[in-house]
Amino acid sequence: MGAEQTRNRILDAAQELFSQKGFLGATTRGIARQARVAEVTLFRHFPTKEALFQEVIRRYSFLPALRGILPGLDEASYEEALLAIARRFLATLDERRDLIRIMLAERHLYPSQVKSIFRGFLGEMVRMLAEYFRRLQARGVLRDFDPDAAAKAFLGAFFSYVHFLGFFFETAGNRRRNDRFAVEFVNLFVRGTAAIGDSGARRGKPAK
Repeated sequence: MGAEQTRNRILDAAQELFSQKGFLGATTRGIARQARVAEVTLFRHFPTKEALFQEVIRRYSFLPALRGILPGLDEASYEEALLAIARRFLATLDERRDLIRIMLAERHLYPSQVKSIFRGFLGEMVRMLAEYFRRLQARGVLRDFDPDAAAKAFLGAFFSYVHFLGFFFETAGNRRRNDRFAVEFVNLFVRGTAAIGDSGARRGKPAK
């Protein structure tokens, strides 16, 4: 088995066990056993449990998807771009709901290094979306507002939607409503952030 295949197996096993047991409950021994490798092999790839967790978050979070989506959205309309981001974010949140739930439950117990990992990847997501808003503001498509606050509000709305419904109304029917929520929220967000009097905002054109 090659090094890359071994690394992928370790990451897959780590993602599964972190989702089931959390950062505190999952052990490197258990992860190695799940990946069918020796624990010493795990440490050759990831020197600490924190380093392994950081790579799991980097690979399985929304961050790599957002990096992949944003460069291709400059030619899309503002509304189309936000809807693409929203749908992908909702899908990722739904796929990783077990991991997110147990991470939230443990958050007060984390060592500072793990808290820094969370702050880092969340901060990067906010920064990337805020930069997108700034580019559209410079083109006159969006009105003047705080891009960082708007990015947090946009991402936070979908996070709250998935985890509020997931906690109180865990049914397949509610999951099927994700797309309806994405469409409605994006429509409201566009109306609230587009340049005043700009009928071209939905097409991504500068205000006249």
